[in-house]
Amino acid sequence: MSSQDEKTVLSTENILEALNHVNISAFLDKWGPERVVQVYDPDIQMQGYLIIDNTTLGPGKGGIRISPNITPLGIFKLARLMTWKCALAEIPFGGAQAGIRANPFEIDTIKYIKAFADKIAPFIPNKYIAGPDINVGEKEIAAFVETVGDLLGATGKPTDLGGIAYKNDMAGFGIGVALETSLQVLQDSIRCPNCLSETRIVIQGFGKVGYGTAKYLNSKGAIIIAVNDNWGTLYNSDGIDITKIREFAYAMSKERSLKRSREGMILPRDEIYEIECDVFIPCAYDCAINEDTISQLKTKLIVEGANNSSTTVAERKLFEKGIIILPDILVNAGGIIGSFAEYKKMDATEAFVLIESKIKKNVKLISEKTIDSGLIPRIIAKEIAQQRVLDALEDES
Repeated sequence: MSSQDEKTVLSTENILEALNHVNISAFLDKWGPERVVQVYDPDIQMQGYLIIDNTTLGPGKGGIRISPNITPLGIFKLARLMTWKCALAEIPFGGAQAGIRANPFEIDTIKYIKAFADKIAPFIPNKYIAGPDINVGEKEIAAFVETVGDLLGATGKPTDLGGIAYKNDMAGFGIGVALETSLQVLQDSIRCPNCLSETRIVIQGFGKVGYGTAKYLNSKGAIIIAVNDNWGTLYNSDGIDITKIREFAYAMSKERSLKRSREGMILPRDEIYEIECDVFIPCAYDCAINEDTISQLKTKLIVEGANNSSTTVAERKLFEKGIIILPDILVNAGGIIGSFAEYKKMDATEAFVLIESKIKKNVKLISEKTIDSGLIPRIIAKEIAQQRVLDALEDES
């Protein structure tokens, strides 16, 4: 057997081993998923997944991420999240998500994206519309639409291919609008200031979402006392001027990280949980708010900047203590609303107006229902989203 044949056999064994640890039927329910697609390119050993959860409202919308930790279950959770996020935002997209299992620093991401696009092309754009995600940016999306031969096959494109300017600011803008709106409605319930200029904020993560959120809140006069990245936490009790640390955003190495900043004290990364604040905004990774970290938190309100930031148990325990979590499907919808704006060929101004109006409406609605019902905001948000999908099904029948 040749060396190449041995690699092919090993790759096949790895794929089968991964599939043996995933029972697809375990996450089937009445909402979906409609399609679970696994693809493989033996020439470059590209292994990818596409999960189209529910297309009742329109083609499934969701990003493509590249990570060595990709699993079918993880992709499904994100696809389901997109189903509810799109329904809640009242945009004609369903939920989907895609992922390529690989270390992005050890592969040619463009080559992998092209191979993946070629394999899933039959679903584009009627069943799936792609977008950027972790380790996938404009260049990869440009390669994706070039391969499938359809500019409507993805959003998050470069402007010369029909993308919208300032799209990297849309998620952070939406999170900021959500926070502003919630402070006005929830101030008596959570004992927070009712305006950003008096609100002390901690932001976990300083990538695209974290930096975009920090930039918007900084422009509104909010007091951002801490931000962190993979290498440490920058803390300043007097507030951090985000314009002075923007060079450290999106850091991919310790040498370019917040550790180089002189705008405050540098603390260990995970000490960010222990900093007393009014609002904690997780923008880093899944399940950052969990049973281990909730005991460290000293905050009054949590705004989920990242998808799946909280575990169910942690969310319930915090709510019982009077700490509200505004869920991802509600507050970080700016990116998906902006994607819809791109899909409809709107300009940047129209996109930001649309994001603001939709997020304000839903945050006000769900915050008021939280006060009236005593229910966790995520439960209310999911019920509204589910009802909108059910209504669409009834209209079809």
